[in-house]
Amino acid sequence: MAKAKQINFQTITLRLEISSRGGGIEIDLTTLGFKGEKMAAYQNYLGGGLLGRVCVNDTITSFDKPCTDKQRAKLERIGEQLKQHYHNLTNPDEDTWEHQSYEQNQNMPSSGY
Repeated sequence: MAKAKQINFQTITLRLEISSRGGGIEIDLTTLGFKGEKMAAYQNYLGGGLLGRVCVNDTITSFDKPCTDKQRAKLERIGEQLKQHYHNLTNPDEDTWEHQSYEQNQNMPSSGY
């Protein structure tokens, strides 16, 4: 299986908010084949200084817009890359005090409620 092409998120980022209490990144999907659509990766604050796993949503799936299996698979690949990108922004490698791997993060709950 071929490795997925890495996406340059800097050029398509609409909004970026990074905080010790959660935040998110929103991207424009137009150049990735989904004209006028958006996707966001976000992280909720769980309390006690803990952040939840990085989650993703998009304007296609959220509103049940028609989508082929191939398009849905592409959205999943984009979403996975976006989640990893956001995690890397919030967990720099040089932060040895609070560093958490992407895999460890994805085992966290998404919400404290």
